[in-house]
Amino acid sequence: MKAIRRFTVRPVLPDPLQPLSDLARNLRWSWHTETRELFQAVDPEIRAAAECDPVRLLGAVSAGRLAELARDEQFLHRLTEASQDLRNYLDGPRWYQEQLELGAGLPAAVAYFSPEFGVTAALPQYSGGLGILAGDHLKAASDLGVPLIGVGLLYRHGYFRQSLSRDGWQQEHYPVLDPNELPVTLVREADGTPSRVVLALPGGRSLHAHIWLARVGRVPLLMLDSDVEENAPGEREVTDRLYGGGSEHRLLQEMLLGIGGVRAVRTYCRLTGHPEPEVFHTNEGHAGFLGLERIRELSGTGLDFDSAMESVRAGTVFTTHTPVPAGIDRFDRELVARHFGDDGELPGVGVERILQLGMETYPGGEPGLFNMAVMGLRLAQRANGVSTLHGSVSREMFAGLWPGFDPAEVPITSVTNGVHAPTWVAPEVFRLRNRYGGTPGRWDSAAEVPDRELWELRRSLRAQLVTEVRERLHASWRARGAEPAELGWIDGVLDPDVLTIGFARRVPSYKRLTLMLRDRDRLRELLLHPDRPVQIVVAGKAHPADDGGKRLVQELVRFSDDPRVRHRIVFLPDYGMAMAQKLYPGCDVWLNNPLRPLEACGTSGMKAALNGCLNLSVLDGWWDEWFEPDFGWAIPTADGLALDEDRRDDLEAAALYELIEDRVAPRFYDRSGEEGLPERWIEMVRRTLGTLGPKVLAARMVGEYVERLYAPAARARRALDPGTARRLADWKARVRAAWPRVAVDHVEAVAPTAADGSAELGSALMLRVRVALGVLEPDDVEVQAVAGRVDAADGISDAQVFPLKPAGGQDLEGRWLYEGPLALDRTGPYGYTVRVLPAHPLLATGAEIGLVALPAEAAVDGAGVLMR
Repeated sequence: MKAIRRFTVRPVLPDPLQPLSDLARNLRWSWHTETRELFQAVDPEIRAAAECDPVRLLGAVSAGRLAELARDEQFLHRLTEASQDLRNYLDGPRWYQEQLELGAGLPAAVAYFSPEFGVTAALPQYSGGLGILAGDHLKAASDLGVPLIGVGLLYRHGYFRQSLSRDGWQQEHYPVLDPNELPVTLVREADGTPSRVVLALPGGRSLHAHIWLARVGRVPLLMLDSDVEENAPGEREVTDRLYGGGSEHRLLQEMLLGIGGVRAVRTYCRLTGHPEPEVFHTNEGHAGFLGLERIRELSGTGLDFDSAMESVRAGTVFTTHTPVPAGIDRFDRELVARHFGDDGELPGVGVERILQLGMETYPGGEPGLFNMAVMGLRLAQRANGVSTLHGSVSREMFAGLWPGFDPAEVPITSVTNGVHAPTWVAPEVFRLRNRYGGTPGRWDSAAEVPDRELWELRRSLRAQLVTEVRERLHASWRARGAEPAELGWIDGVLDPDVLTIGFARRVPSYKRLTLMLRDRDRLRELLLHPDRPVQIVVAGKAHPADDGGKRLVQELVRFSDDPRVRHRIVFLPDYGMAMAQKLYPGCDVWLNNPLRPLEACGTSGMKAALNGCLNLSVLDGWWDEWFEPDFGWAIPTADGLALDEDRRDDLEAAALYELIEDRVAPRFYDRSGEEGLPERWIEMVRRTLGTLGPKVLAARMVGEYVERLYAPAARARRALDPGTARRLADWKARVRAAWPRVAVDHVEAVAPTAADGSAELGSALMLRVRVALGVLEPDDVEVQAVAGRVDAADGISDAQVFPLKPAGGQDLEGRWLYEGPLALDRTGPYGYTVRVLPAHPLLATGAEIGLVALPAEAAVDGAGVLMR
């Protein structure tokens, strides 16, 4: 029989065990080994069934066992220590507080919005790298003491669970998640009623949402849930699934995340006294509507739309995670228009003003579409990609928003992602490192670990993975319909002494799950090599609507089902955090072979590296930035050749096979050292841990966000009181209106050049430039010379900027004279140009407004110099 109603009966803990409740309700347990081990000791028999979720564990443990623990002095001592450790962690000063004491001018609080958060498998609100990154961002912020407030949605079905049919086709399952069985708490008003946010919908309808709170160490994570009684059936389903539904469903999710999320933050701060955020960080474009809600708030204080937008922009950071336009949410402009204005959200704010923020008004754009990333960039004064290469790709991709500027000057910087070591590093790795002087801030202790111990650690972790794989593979085959009697072969799957390669990703086509299958005979030879065999563990989910991705999964599964190789290659369904935490430490090599440059960052290889796993990857994302031969191998790419896709994949697959066969496997199996150990391999592991490890940490990443983005955004926001915001908005409007009359009328150079047009290194050109400013004044602009090496088409590279100074007033024709030296400090073909940019103390960069005036050819007396 099926229950007509579901509810949760909470356990009543004996008084001595009350601290268990606080420990279970703070997700710090998910990365604090001692607390996890404490909960594992509560009832070892049921902890596996509870999937190491303390809330579920406490709900399942018997009253008798609780009474027994309440008398167990040893357990109570451990409980007291864990509870005191949590209090010290939550209340003590950390890095951020030290910076505040030094007068760093940091924001009082930061609101961090993301459509998904991967904090722990016990709170399945993530689908892939974006969510895992967001979860690691919160954890690292907590460790550093950054006063962050996370904001997301609570999906009642989370992301799908994956299984396989008998013929290897991906199947999706959406388990119902009851918030009362999750490590979250309902936010309530002072009178005990649930707090809620409300959005206005077309036709007089409303979208109500409750706010659930998850405590991620020191960081509160607010999640909005539309499954409430006040909503009609359609509105109750807005937060049903992560990345599910059609366009209107997604639009409502993103309105709730952005607009409702700001309202949830205001509610939480009102109820708790938490400082109001000075900076709002949008993790990808899904939460971009938060800027509109903040404009609405300020408009209520008397600011007009443009002035309010300047204030909002100053305090907003936007992070883009996609290197391809197809990865951005775009909505039909009429759909967006229908949900705003007097019959929807933000009444009193002109719909056309809202639409202008997201319209693709640049060359190549589609004016009929509303682009969430474009809105995010227009509403944020500071933006970044998630690796150095991705920053460059993003500047190219969004260059149309800043016409007249080279992509290198597009104001999108980069902060390379990092990963949260306590979450992803095996406890055995930490324990070994700590025995030799390692601390949370010191990773070079790996240099002190003897070869034998390091190799035994790697072998032990590999053996743990073999056990895990066999258990999961057995469960998968049973779910596919196999009988126990036909699964005896699983006991021989994988070998703890064989070189183990891991590959686990989402399965969009650009990540190329099946590149390894391009030459199946050659792959079989690698797997079955008599002296240097290789074994491969693969996992990954295709999006439910992506049949192409599902076919790739099926192709890999069918190959791995082959009795000839199934003991050497396995596909594990239902990839998630719990599996990943076993997979990364147990692999010797982490494989990543995306189409370059379509991998924004690719943090899975970082997690593997922190466990001493070497990377074998295409030079994309973070690997392009930090690859060294000490850390692994770079797969050559054919991305610069005019090849069809099949030819390109054939070439890159051949390069992959060759690397494994000629370099990776021989080094792993080379036991020529005195102790019979692979000494060169161990040295690579050591350097990966000690040198690469510190670079890939989320603490480094969050510290960069604080210093390079959050602190400048807070200072910019503080500078914009209402009067200053109005003056800045008026100045921008005046400059935009006057800019068509700004021109570079004449450029001349006085230089010690030879008869052949060359000049000596170390000399200088004296530039004289006449510019027309129309109604603008010299204080409104900056006139610059831009110089550098030139190519055959006179394109300037490695450019340097030389500001030119006014030299007197206007001439009789109303032009202004600017002068200045141009230092000739490089040899070879050299060239320059001159330009005029808007200038204001409150602009983050000269390109911020997207206006530039360049000389016409007729205005230039000689534009190039050949250096000797």
